Amino acid sequence: EVVLVESGGGSVQAGGSLRLSCVASGYTFAVSWFRQAPGKERQGVSCFNAYDGTTYYSDAVKDRFTVSRDSAKNTVYLQMNNLQPEDTAVYYCAALATPAPLAQPGVWNTARYYDAWGHGTQVTVSP
Repeated sequence: EVVLVESGGGSVQAGGSLRLSCVASGYTFAVSWFRQAPGKERQGVSCFNAYDGTTYYSDAVKDRFTVSRDSAKNTVYLQMNNLQPEDTAVYYCAALATPAPLAQPGVWNTARYYDAWGHGTQVTVSP
């Protein structure tokens, strides 16, 4: 089973930036970022398909967040720019161990499809 370790969370003011990192212990078909705010469901933020490099974003973060991967380090990054208070949440990385039709609606951003999860890292954005 793949083990994922996130890092990079913290507290920033609105308009600031943070970069999250997710190191995987083994092979992953895709790595995604999810977030969960208090009292809300976990929602998909972004996904990196390690097989072909395709990326996916939720409408809430598109044009502000960028997902990337360093294959040599087996690490996926989430660069978050122009952060807003509504981005405050615990951010989790999650991995798919086997191929999945990520382009189909409701696949990459559905938590139950994922095989492994990190422990989460807190991101807090103040006004």
